[in-house]
Amino acid sequence: AVGVSGGPTGEDPPGPPDPLTVRVVASRVLHRGRYLSLRVDTIERADGSRGEREIVGHPGAVAVVAVDRAERIAFVRQFRLAAGDVLLEIPAGTLDVVDGRPEDPDVAARRELEEETGFRAGTWRRLGAFWTAPGFATELMHLYLATDLVAATDRAGPDEDERLELVWLPYPDALRAALGGEIVDAKSLVGIFWYGWLQRAEGSARASEAPPGGRGAASS
Repeated sequence: AVGVSGGPTGEDPPGPPDPLTVRVVASRVLHRGRYLSLRVDTIERADGSRGEREIVGHPGAVAVVAVDRAERIAFVRQFRLAAGDVLLEIPAGTLDVVDGRPEDPDVAARRELEEETGFRAGTWRRLGAFWTAPGFATELMHLYLATDLVAATDRAGPDEDERLELVWLPYPDALRAALGGEIVDAKSLVGIFWYGWLQRAEGSARASEAPPGGRGAASS
């Protein structure tokens, strides 16, 4: 059956391609590592001109804003060679690749939280996803909120090459650290600001649902 808008499922038919879109006409892999690959793509623009782009292939990753009952956010301190410094970050990790396909981010988020913090979450909420460096990398980061935390007595520890230190910060302290330049990791900044927005949005929604005069208002 044809939908009301003319498409086979009722959706609008696709329009003309965006003139900014390019297509890959050739690709060569220069390096393939454990998780990453480096390739050079030859692209063709809408006007027929061509160019080359260096692309870092990445299977994707997860990051977790883990909040305990005291409304503290879990962070891990670890040395990052590329940054040349110890950074404070929310728990995160790369998606495993099995039979050539990245794993389910929902599964990876649970694993990474347990491995890096020693906690499991009773409640999970997927906040969204974002490209970490779309100019040259294919890493798509999936962001989660984890609450109702409990210690994992049979914890699966971090990888052998990871050295982590767990740090808990109340949200106001985490926000000050982000605004003050003490937290400079991109996914952690996104997580902190997203969590703050969520708290304000849900607080406003609860306030709007309250009866006029507040809980103590006398009934007529």
